[in-house]
Amino acid sequence: MIHIILYEPEIPQNTGALIRLSANMGAHLHLIHPIMFDLSEKKVRRAGLDYKELAKVHEHENLQACLDTIKPNRVFALTTKTTRYYTEETFENGDAFLFGPESRGLPMDIIESLPFEQRLTIPMVLGGRSLNLANAVSVMAYEAWRQLDFNMELN
Repeated sequence: MIHIILYEPEIPQNTGALIRLSANMGAHLHLIHPIMFDLSEKKVRRAGLDYKELAKVHEHENLQACLDTIKPNRVFALTTKTTRYYTEETFENGDAFLFGPESRGLPMDIIESLPFEQRLTIPMVLGGRSLNLANAVSVMAYEAWRQLDFNMELN
């Protein structure tokens, strides 16, 4: 299984879409507080449809509490502030993928706390600033799942 970690998510529709994604691929979705909206908001429910009951969604007071709970094999930070493409890594069951808030990305101290090999980016054309969070998570999560031969069970 893989873990998707959203650090201080800000946009309810993205989180709702990722609840649905997580349910359909058997990934665990972790939300790091503060969350900038109420998870019961209509926008979250609409984007996630009725998948919340099928998804493994966990809330954590902070990033360290999340990592202490899930004990991932490795944590990969997805950021525009590196040159290493997500396609350059081989992923394993138990890996975690960390994404920052939509408006500002991950804080530099978190990025820099990880080894260079665990800082990944999704390529964009020159001048591109960033991808939508739900799209970026989808690209990364499906690449990891593909490498694992789509071998995850809904649990």
